[in-house]
Amino acid sequence: MVAYPKIESNILRAISALIGDTNSGLTGTEMTKYLRDSGIDDPSPGITKRDRLFDALHQKQEQDRCSNNVFAFIKKVMHPSNYANNEEMFDHRRHELNVQLAFVGWRVTEKGELESVVVAQTIDEAKERAGRLRKKLQERKIHSELLKYCREELLKENYFHAVLEASKSIAERVREMSSLTEDGGDLIAKAFGLGANNQPKLAVNFLSNGSEISEHKGFANFLVGVFGMFRNVTAHAPKIKWAINEDDAVEALAVISFAHKKLDECYKTPW
Repeated sequence: MVAYPKIESNILRAISALIGDTNSGLTGTEMTKYLRDSGIDDPSPGITKRDRLFDALHQKQEQDRCSNNVFAFIKKVMHPSNYANNEEMFDHRRHELNVQLAFVGWRVTEKGELESVVVAQTIDEAKERAGRLRKKLQERKIHSELLKYCREELLKENYFHAVLEASKSIAERVREMSSLTEDGGDLIAKAFGLGANNQPKLAVNFLSNGSEISEHKGFANFLVGVFGMFRNVTAHAPKIKWAINEDDAVEALAVISFAHKKLDECYKTPW
């Protein structure tokens, strides 16, 4: 087994302060459980949680001369199953941990695993890496449905595949809403096609006048355009031939997010 270098005391103390925070950290009972499950003794159970946790983690890595059990503890704390009913807490805690872990060349993934990254050299670099995309997407109020498909790619700054996965989310959602099984343009045609009697399977409005019918048709064409612009290109073009940077990715995701927001307004018709 690889022995990972010890985490510097100041970084370990910051991690302990986050996980042992009075308001948003672990409860005393949770801390006891995760320490025990990670094979770490609890030498100072009577003091504040953050100091208690630091003492336990610091003592263990001094005994082991490595940080392996500290990482095991973090993985147990950050297992996604612990946050099934509180995804916001998972995102917050992971973001804050990743700022500190960036200084030792690690990050917590969306799966609660630890993976190596380039060591951050400055505070700004660590914060930027952990929070830049999150901030931009929050400012754009990117639809949560989209993020389910590409959050991991975004955090790895894999913008090419982030846009590809996000574009797939539209077709999947239309299939769920319409109970159809087609894909691409065929799916949109069957889901939103008006037919001779203006009776689509999905409608973006009540289709009660010419303007609403035009809006409905326009939205269907928009979805087909999104497929053509983002999904088809990224699915068939090599990554090196379709360069996309962070700003491009945010703009593309904003367009796909708009599609999801309009799908929020759609309803399944009785026809």
